[in-house]
Amino acid sequence: MNVQAFLITFREAMEAILIVGVILTYLKRIGETRWNKWVWVGVALALAASYGVALLFQVALDGYESMSNQNYLRIGIMLASAVLLTHMILFMSKQSRNYQLSVQTKVAAILTTGGVMNMIIHSFLITLREGVETVFFFAAIGGGDIQSAMQNWGALLGLVAACVLGYAFFRGTKRISLKHYFRATSVFLMLIAGGLLVQAVGIMQDIGIIGSVYRTPGGQIAEVYNIEWLMPEHPNDEAHYIRDTGHHPLINGQVGIFFKAFLGYTQNPSLEEFGVYWAYYFFVFFILTRRPKPAAIPAAGAAKSGAGTETAGNAALPDKGAETLGTAARSQGA
Repeated sequence: MNVQAFLITFREAMEAILIVGVILTYLKRIGETRWNKWVWVGVALALAASYGVALLFQVALDGYESMSNQNYLRIGIMLASAVLLTHMILFMSKQSRNYQLSVQTKVAAILTTGGVMNMIIHSFLITLREGVETVFFFAAIGGGDIQSAMQNWGALLGLVAACVLGYAFFRGTKRISLKHYFRATSVFLMLIAGGLLVQAVGIMQDIGIIGSVYRTPGGQIAEVYNIEWLMPEHPNDEAHYIRDTGHHPLINGQVGIFFKAFLGYTQNPSLEEFGVYWAYYFFVFFILTRRPKPAAIPAAGAAKSGAGTETAGNAALPDKGAETLGTAARSQGA
């Protein structure tokens, strides 16, 4: 859970820092730094609201647990979290090119309409969205125990890492590519989402919500394979294996429980767990690698010719701005 909490906190905090940082940078560029304090007011209010949401969520989870419905709630949270994580991966893969430009456009519209309240609400909603998503994901990886997920070292290190990377990004001390950042974190989030999905399927089979098309002659859910000898998924499974066979597995159960939490590893998956796990990765990979066709050949030719026209320069601007802040200003000046 520590690694999952680190990745989730790092990704969510980094997204909030990037958006708020772009807003502050844009305000400084246009000489409107008087709005900065209202941006921070919105951020502070959102952090307080996110903490309140976490408390309410924990109370609701405890209530469901006392009603013996925790398994159903866990399944719902896992499935919803897998969907949200997948949406985040797919959405950011499309938005990485014009990320900075879209934020600046929204801020420009807010400044045009005017009003302190508009700026507070904008920064509040941005930060609150990331905070609520973090709470929801923590509920999924913690099995309903949000407090333990928030208090482990992974969540703290994720927040610290996001702050350090965000500071380095906006200070310009390093060239940090947003495109590469989103790609790298998306891979890890995809692994977490796949793990949550297959764990939800396993729980549903354990409590009889769904069955299996592949069963033993005795009517039990059959295993596609069993690699307990290689790496048990839990220390208890390791102890049982040693007791039954007199041999030690090649990799101990402590490593297995890490991979189970992080990747949804199962030592003896059912046909449905195996199929859903790999079908999910195939689906996401297919969507991410699908490239839209160019809208018009002349526009593509103009971009390749490098003739220095105004249209070509404007088309190249979002790419550079999305990859590194600061290069947008230079490309715009060019």
